[in-house]
Amino acid sequence: MIESHTHLIARVRRGALFLAVALLIVLLDQVTKSAIRLTLAPGESLPADAPIRLTHVINTGAAFGLFTGQSAFLLLATAVGVGAILLYYAFPPANSRLLDTALGLQFGGALGNLIDRVRQGYVTDFIDLRVWPVFNLADSAIVVGVAVLAGFLMLSQRAASHQET
Repeated sequence: MIESHTHLIARVRRGALFLAVALLIVLLDQVTKSAIRLTLAPGESLPADAPIRLTHVINTGAAFGLFTGQSAFLLLATAVGVGAILLYYAFPPANSRLLDTALGLQFGGALGNLIDRVRQGYVTDFIDLRVWPVFNLADSAIVVGVAVLAGFLMLSQRAASHQET
C-alpha cells in the first residue's frame, strides 16, 4: 500500500512539472505574440536598424519559410508532433525531471504555435536576429526542449555504456 501511494505521489509530481512548464510556455508565448500584434504592424520592426530587433511577421508556413500556405498539412504535422511528445512522456526511457522539463518545453511550444494556427490561420513571429529567420518564444522552447532531450539521451547512453564496462 505504501509503495503504491509513493508511486502515485511521484506520478503526480512528474505530471505537475510537465504541465507547469508547458502552461508557462503557452502563457508567455501567447502574451508576447499578442503584445507584438497590438504594438507593431505586420512587417514593422523596432528598433528599425538594430542588430537584434522585434519584427512582426505573419508566418503561414513552418520554420525557414517551408510549407508556406499549407495550413492543413501543418495542423496535421503539429497534431502528430503533439501526440508523439505525449506518447514519449507516457513511456519515458527513464524518470527524470530534466526529461519532463524538456518534454514540457516541446509540448508548450507546439501548443503555442498550434493555438495561433487554429485561431488565426498563421503563426506570429517576432524575434529578429537579422541573420536567422524570424521566430517566436514557442519556437525557442521547442528548440531548447529538443536540445535538452538530445543531451539527456546522450548522457544517459554514455552512463549506460560506462556501467556495462
